Amino acid sequence: MWLPLHIGIDDTDSTRMGCTTYIASLLIEKITKREGIFLDYPTLIRLNPNVPWKTRGNGAICLRIRIHADRLDQVIEEAIETVKVNSDLDDGKTDPGIVFYVGEKIPREFTNFSLKTKQDIVKKNEALKLVKKYGAKALSFKYGRGIIGALAAVGETLIDDHTYELISYRIKRNRGTPRKLDEASVFRMDKVMRGLTFNNVDYEKRGVLITPRGPDPIFLGIRGESADAVKRAFSLLKIEEEIERWVIYRTNQGTDAHLRPVNNIDLIQPHHSVIVIGTLSRNPISIPGRHVIFTIADENKEIDCAAYEPTGKFRNIIRALTVGDIVQVFGGVRPSSEKTPMTINLEKIKIIRLNPKFLIQNPTCKFCEKHMESMGKEKGFRCKKCGVRERKAKKVQVQVKRDISTGLYIPPPRANRHLTKPLSRYGIEKTFYNTSPSDFWGHGPINHYL
Repeated sequence: MWLPLHIGIDDTDSTRMGCTTYIASLLIEKITKREGIFLDYPTLIRLNPNVPWKTRGNGAICLRIRIHADRLDQVIEEAIETVKVNSDLDDGKTDPGIVFYVGEKIPREFTNFSLKTKQDIVKKNEALKLVKKYGAKALSFKYGRGIIGALAAVGETLIDDHTYELISYRIKRNRGTPRKLDEASVFRMDKVMRGLTFNNVDYEKRGVLITPRGPDPIFLGIRGESADAVKRAFSLLKIEEEIERWVIYRTNQGTDAHLRPVNNIDLIQPHHSVIVIGTLSRNPISIPGRHVIFTIADENKEIDCAAYEPTGKFRNIIRALTVGDIVQVFGGVRPSSEKTPMTINLEKIKIIRLNPKFLIQNPTCKFCEKHMESMGKEKGFRCKKCGVRERKAKKVQVQVKRDISTGLYIPPPRANRHLTKPLSRYGIEKTFYNTSPSDFWGHGPINHYL
């Protein structure tokens, strides 16, 4: 008898070492050797990016397989051992968790729980109650907060919008050393794969974004609209070091899955990611560190919004706003502190309506059409060119053209979160999914795909 098994894993890494997706890549190979059949691509689920205790990318993994009943216990034991050996258990912030669920259909309560983990703060007891209710199995190391993300990964089936990411991994002796990748090949790949992949490079800074900087096992990650696209993009790169293995994941990255519409500012809570409409009640100001802060308000309350230095030229859009403009802001909510109030850290902004902007100017001469100069308080104006005097003339209000337009604005890719939807994905969101994975992992590089 063959059984459907869902394996969720989370919170195995730290800033020093480890990677949950790498553990998944090792398990994929072991499951394949046990003749397990993959029912879907491995899924990489990014959770709420605002939780204070998150690991590097706050991502959890799920492997959905069909395994013969005689090998079920063996696969479960191998999964536990693989997590134990490859997690950074010495790090105080690392709390691995694994969830095993046997069943054809994912319970609706698992799915609802998964949504909550992307938009809210969730306690471990909530996860454990669902695990017990539906006969799943949960295993934790240390405190085991990773059970939350593990169950969330099991519950997220990505039946709506999703993307793909090909992640390749380094051999052990190269970890902790600079990654060797021909950067020019990344820019060439980006031009060839425009519209099929996203966030490969940052043209504003001429920087490569697909390679991380830390000592973790990941060599690079390419995100795109299909498994075929990310595989082709990988094959176009000039890689200058040995690759241990690679895996293609189906994921919620680039979908805005974390953002929650809020009807009014009064309902905004810390650590959430929100979408809210408001009217500028205070003009943008620049503060030390080159951040830009402004305030929006509705009929109930007001809240500060911040565009930080890494958002680059995006801050010019923010600086051009003025009191009375109506905007829709998207971003994570930073809690208040002794020095700062609760603030929305901007991920993007939609300008809905621009308030007319006026300047007060001296009147123009009716003969020369040049601006006149004041002759003193309540003494009128005179024209420097022709000498005409207008004792009853007064300053005039002139509407000026705004430097910005209505529309959606997103910071450059280097400042985007994993979940932030880039402009290139608007209008091509998926309403279907393919659960027939093929050739989604391998060893070494991929030969040229063209």
